[in-house]
Amino acid sequence: MNMKKIYSVLVENRAGVLCKVSGLFSRRCYNIDSLAVGETDDPAVSCMTIVSSGNQRTIEQIEKQLNKKLDVIKVKTFDEKDSISRELMLIKVKYNRGTRRDIMEICEIMKADIVDMSNNNMIIQICDMPERIKVMLDMLKSISIVEVARTGTLALPKCIDN
Repeated sequence: MNMKKIYSVLVENRAGVLCKVSGLFSRRCYNIDSLAVGETDDPAVSCMTIVSSGNQRTIEQIEKQLNKKLDVIKVKTFDEKDSISRELMLIKVKYNRGTRRDIMEICEIMKADIVDMSNNNMIIQICDMPERIKVMLDMLKSISIVEVARTGTLALPKCIDN
């Protein structure tokens, strides 16, 4: 049975680390569904949020292989249900008088913002759960989508008070 796993990987912030980590996935034919990388509160450390899927053995192997990498400081894994995840999407759509109101209503329903506009195009920004990003894309498919830019999934485990 395939399952999706989120890996939060703290790595040394150096040139070549991303290549080494992504190389691990490609050499073993593991798929990366999403990858986002950014500095942490310490500029010497970056956090890679990697979403991957596979069977139980594959998931365990990925974690073991990540822990073997010299540049990896710490690996945490968690399920989607045990985490808070978000993705950012910018989407440019072409509009006319007939579709303008529909786009604005979709934005209102989805809690998205129109961040730029010209006479024929607008850019919409949405930051939400990956499933809702997909819903937004599906809702705008009937309108002329010009261009889409998406971040990878960012995630943290849910807060649990002991």
